[in-house]
Amino acid sequence: MPLNLFDTVKLTEAIPLIDGGIAEVGTVGAIVEVFNEGEAYLVELFGDSWVKYDEQENFVAALPQVRGAFREPLGVETVYPYQLELTQPARETVSVRAHLFSLLEKLSEEKLTQVRDFTESLLKK
Repeated sequence: MPLNLFDTVKLTEAIPLIDGGIAEVGTVGAIVEVFNEGEAYLVELFGDSWVKYDEQENFVAALPQVRGAFREPLGVETVYPYQLELTQPARETVSVRAHLFSLLEKLSEEKLTQVRDFTESLLKK
């Protein structure tokens, strides 16, 4: 089953990072680009540490419940389907609008026209 834009995934094998580090098995990430209908994915990978920006826009350690805290980014890497496991589909983690946008990217021009026409009919109700 192909993965979708914004799906949450985890690595099933360690992969090298562009910066020279290693993302270990189980590293969590989010699909940020789909290549050739799922032949490969661009995945933003996250570490276990939580950080936030300080006044100088540098990362500093933070607790998950602190406002503005997020998981430390490890990098954005090209990953193949056999290296990934779906942990949570996008429809459960992003807004309806964001999910709809990701689905629209997959439609042909003919189907997009149908969606447009249907949407315009809904707006008239």
